[in-house]
Amino acid sequence: MTTKWWKEAIVYQVYPRSFQDSNNDGVGDLKGIISRLDYIQSLGVTVIWLNPIFTSPQIDNGYDVSNYYEIDPLFGSMEETTELIKQAHKRGIKVIFDFVLNHTSDQHPWFQEALKNPDNTYRDYYLWADGKAADQLPNNWASFFGGSVWEKEPLGEQYYFHLFAKEMPDLNWGNPNVQSAMLEIASFWMEKGIDGFRLDAFIHMDKEEGYPDVPAKVDGELVLAENYYANLPKVNEYMKTFAQALRSRYPDVFLVGEASSATIDLAVNYSDPANEACDAVITFRYFTEDEKQKDARLPMSMQSGKLDIKRFKETMIEWQEHLADFGGPTLYWNNHDMARAVSRFGDAIQYRENSSKMLATLMYLQKGIPFILNGEEIGMKNLEIKTIEGFFAPEAKGFYQKAYDLGYRSDHILKELNATSKDASRGVMQWDTTPFSGFSKVNPWSGVNDELDYNVAKQEEDSSSILNYYRSLLAYKKMPLFTKGSFKLMKTTDQLYCYERRFGDQLALICCNLSDQSSIYKDTRFSNETGKILLENGDNSLEYQQITLEPYGSFVLMLNEINAEKFVDEK
Repeated sequence: MTTKWWKEAIVYQVYPRSFQDSNNDGVGDLKGIISRLDYIQSLGVTVIWLNPIFTSPQIDNGYDVSNYYEIDPLFGSMEETTELIKQAHKRGIKVIFDFVLNHTSDQHPWFQEALKNPDNTYRDYYLWADGKAADQLPNNWASFFGGSVWEKEPLGEQYYFHLFAKEMPDLNWGNPNVQSAMLEIASFWMEKGIDGFRLDAFIHMDKEEGYPDVPAKVDGELVLAENYYANLPKVNEYMKTFAQALRSRYPDVFLVGEASSATIDLAVNYSDPANEACDAVITFRYFTEDEKQKDARLPMSMQSGKLDIKRFKETMIEWQEHLADFGGPTLYWNNHDMARAVSRFGDAIQYRENSSKMLATLMYLQKGIPFILNGEEIGMKNLEIKTIEGFFAPEAKGFYQKAYDLGYRSDHILKELNATSKDASRGVMQWDTTPFSGFSKVNPWSGVNDELDYNVAKQEEDSSSILNYYRSLLAYKKMPLFTKGSFKLMKTTDQLYCYERRFGDQLALICCNLSDQSSIYKDTRFSNETGKILLENGDNSLEYQQITLEPYGSFVLMLNEINAEKFVDEK
């Protein structure tokens, strides 16, 4: 049986509006991405994932699609899209697009037709309900973006369902016409030459029948209702139908689903090849934080907290073991929906270089598919946003107001938002030390961190830079030891994360320090086996029976010198 190409993929996520501006309007575009393909290739990645570039009113940065068949002029043209695909493929890089399955924009022709009257053909493309009584919502479910999931139609008496912004009505996947329409859209882009899709919010395609209220502490309170609109049984049915039909046309398509709240059992169900649904899923459950210092009256995810390393280890073991037969889980620290990892889990002030290298070492040499957000390979930290007006995420403004009403000072609230908001991850790519970091000649849409050391040009000159460390690490990642080898997490103190990868007679030990204190890892094999260091950061030391790791230090060691020499030569 031929191994699926994506099982050995290394994915580089490009946030188009923040990557490279070619026409100096302050927004990144397709021509900008094309101009940087040689750089992307130099990293050693094999796949580019583009966030949405379809026509959109941009209420939610493109996740509100008004035309799936056209490219938003903000980013460029269809001709530039096909050129991007062609040039990426020429460099041996595959391309996957973000595909929004759960909802459309309210400006989409389907929804505009649906608003005309209840008997319109497109009415059933969306979800509708009557109010409980005059001017009463159908239920008390809360939207992820604040407020109710229900919005009254402008000219009628019914309410339509929107899990996100009110301008983003949810599709009715129970309607076979919706399923057929989305399949045709996917097929259109496969014909254009792309290689797969990242399926946005697919776990929400089914909702509880009857829309029952959620128990609330206070009458009339709106409550998040995950159990009623996430991971319901029909989600897998819809995904299987869609995926199987698409694979019947394009057998090599790669489908990775965004399953933010998926447990390990759900992840196995979604990505088990026997089910023929997703090939892999991205969960948000890896990074459990210590929440004892957080205010329960405010959203926990928007308050900063330290990584609970013990829980993190337990979670990673679970995902490594349960998905080992499928090629392992998706491996990531960053994406466009969460704050930058070096600011969140490392130390972006005192130990930024070590933090960046250690986090990459810990995550990406495990079994699974790396997903790297543009900029993390140069140690990009959170964007510094100085006012609440600088935040685009609707939930940020809601958090600010609620915290302010509870008596928190403005500077404290802004500090929390800078540490946790997805807006903090969307600062533009830092290419050089020219104004606006070489992204554009005008002020970028999101702002920019102008930094002397954390940009591509500076790090290209330094063989020991974060950028060149990433290149070396990803070269090793392509070796069978790190793609096919087994995984075993070692028992250590809480601040250490040490694991083995074994493939045939090759054995590597990866040891990482997640704290700002030096730490020691002892192993009797160091006394009777000569090892070879493949990668390390900082000034760690390897002595008789022990490794001493400096703050945020990391070490990659082959434990058999003969095999290690051969391994390095093969790299």
